[in-house]
This record gives sequence, C-alpha cells and structure tokens, in this order.
Amino acid sequence: MSDRPPCYPAPSPALLASVGPDRTPLLDVLTSPVPLGLFDSPVDRRHVLCVHEGAPVPVSYRVGRFERQGVRLHGQFCVVPAGSSTRWTVSKPTFSLLLRLSPSLLRETSEAMGLSRDDGDLAPSIHIRDPQIERIGWMMQAEDRDAYPGGRLFVDGLASALAARLLALQSRKPGVTAAPGHTLPLWRLRHVLDYIEAHLDQDLSLAELAGVAGFSLSHFKPLFKQAVGMPAHRYVLERRVERARALLLQGRRNMGEIALEAGFSHASHMARCMRRVLGVAPAQIAGSRH
Repeated sequence: MSDRPPCYPAPSPALLASVGPDRTPLLDVLTSPVPLGLFDSPVDRRHVLCVHEGAPVPVSYRVGRFERQGVRLHGQFCVVPAGSSTRWTVSKPTFSLLLRLSPSLLRETSEAMGLSRDDGDLAPSIHIRDPQIERIGWMMQAEDRDAYPGGRLFVDGLASALAARLLALQSRKPGVTAAPGHTLPLWRLRHVLDYIEAHLDQDLSLAELAGVAGFSLSHFKPLFKQAVGMPAHRYVLERRVERARALLLQGRRNMGEIALEAGFSHASHMARCMRRVLGVAPAQIAGSRH
C-alpha cells in the first residue's frame, strides 16, 4: 500500500494478498493508536474516516480556524478529507479504526448521484454517528481480521456503499439508485454473467464487472442488483457455492483443490460459505454421493 503515510501501521499481509502487488483497493482499513496529548493527523491522499474504538475520551479538534471540544464515543467518526490535516488534543491514549476511501470513487459516486461540485467535495466533520457507516466500518475490520474471505468484490461493494452514504449525509440527498426505466440491457447482463462463470476462480472486482457491462462502477452496482435481485458479491458467492457443490458430487478432487477451483481462498472458507448458503457442510454433500 504505497499510498499510506509512513506513520501508519503496515498493511496486513491479508490486505496485500487480496488486492495484489500492483493494485490499491477502493477502500482499506487499519487500526491505529492515537497518542496522548497534542498531535496533527498525517496528510493522506485518501479521504479518511476515523472511527473511535473503546471507552469515551474527551478531545479537542481543530481544522483551520475552527475548533471544537467534545467526548468521542465508541462508533462515532470524524471525516478528514484527502490532502488535509486536523489537530487533536486527546486526554488519554486510545485507538481509531481508519477507513481510507479512494477520492476517485467519491467523485464518480457524486456524479452518479447528480450532485453539484460543492456537494461532491467531502467536508471535514467530527463526532458523527451513523449506523450504516458504523456497520461498514466493523464489516471492514472483520474482513481484515479474517484475511478477506469475501475478496475484492465484497470490499468494493462496501467502498461504493460508504461513498454513497457519506455524500447522502453531507448533501441530504438519497444514494445512487437505478433510475426509473433505466435497466441493464439483457445482452449486457448475459455478458457479465458469462464473464463471472468463466472467472469464478479469480478474485473479481466490482470495477472489473462494471467494465465488462460498459458502465461506471457507481451506475453498474444498482443496475445489477435490480436485474438479478441481489448484489454482485452475493451473486458471485452463490455461483461459487454451486460450483463447489457440483465438484464435490463428482468426487474427483480433494477439498482444497475444489475450494480453489470454485474461487474460495481455502477449504475452511468454502465450508463457511456453503453452510451459510446451503445449510450443510461440504463433507455432507460429498457423502451424499453414496
């Protein structure tokens, strides 16, 4: 993650493995210590959401000439726009969950929402509470701790949802939805579905599927859900589970080989997903051959 300020903790090996050596994710996450006393947040090329973790902590916050005092509570977040810094005075050491969002994704989402240039610029803010953004933060944290079992497609979906929600909160306009009468043409949908089937064993991304469909990421996401009835990451998960089920019934490969061929990171990841989707373990499916 070469775009991270050097003072941040190093990215987890799981994150590096999930995006590849030459790519940066639309959204990444890290847990960072927050020191006691006065400090300036590092200047980041990405928009940063700092979600507070743990016990309440009295703080003061300064950006430009604006200063505010308050108590940070678990789950509250502040927004530090790309290229800016904020000055903090913290009464005791604590931790923040940092969500780093791609500015290009925010711009694309802003255009898809029909926002003005001013509405599309992210404004600094502090002590915000929003259940949707908090849920995205904890899901990203869980993905990182579990070595990204959902792959890039799931993280891309969270990134898109986070961008839309931030802009909706700031502009007081609803997020991106499929416009009435605007649908994914059947031939484009078939092209995407065929592409997914041909590349199930690869770590697909939302931008990749949007490119196959010929749409921007922000427009493709609601159009796909409208056409298929579920988000892209859920559709791909169900197709992987079905491929794994078919391979298990053939009985020609071991669990590890089947997991990789179906697009899962390892056999235990495959087992978790199969239990969640089908309600049965791989061994039960394999045993049903007899």
